[in-house]
Amino acid sequence: MIVKENMVASVHYNGTLPDSGEVFDSSEGREPLTFLVGHKQMIPGFEEEIMGAKKGDTREFTLSPERAYGEREEAAQLEIPRAQFEQLEQQASLEVGMQLVAQMPHGPSPFIIKELSDDTVTADFNHALAGKSLTFSVEIVELRPATEDEISHGHVHGPEGIHDH
Repeated sequence: MIVKENMVASVHYNGTLPDSGEVFDSSEGREPLTFLVGHKQMIPGFEEEIMGAKKGDTREFTLSPERAYGEREEAAQLEIPRAQFEQLEQQASLEVGMQLVAQMPHGPSPFIIKELSDDTVTADFNHALAGKSLTFSVEIVELRPATEDEISHGHVHGPEGIHDH
């Protein structure tokens, strides 16, 4: 079996920033990451680079920003009236660099506070790794065909098909 669309892949991985070698994510000390290949659960370049791999194979690759989380977009930085944070500010003080989640019509959207003024909060909705190249070291530890239910639902189900929706 090889990694291809509609397979369930379990991988151990280490993600680093190529410029500094800083680890930004890793499965070390945890269960492997399990996902349904070809169903947009992973960044595109990650899946492309492991296609065709077999259980036990390792791959190391560097993704450009376009193949990872995309370039940073100025349009993803918004000025929000500080009054909208009034309830939160009763519980905690806002700080530059603070990570929060906005409830948007399409669902929750994480953002980072970039600037604060008396009247506004500048929120950056870019992914924290947008605009960065990413290096991955990956080992394929398990591989199996997805079930019909997993394919129709677009995600992996747990042991014996147990899952929550």
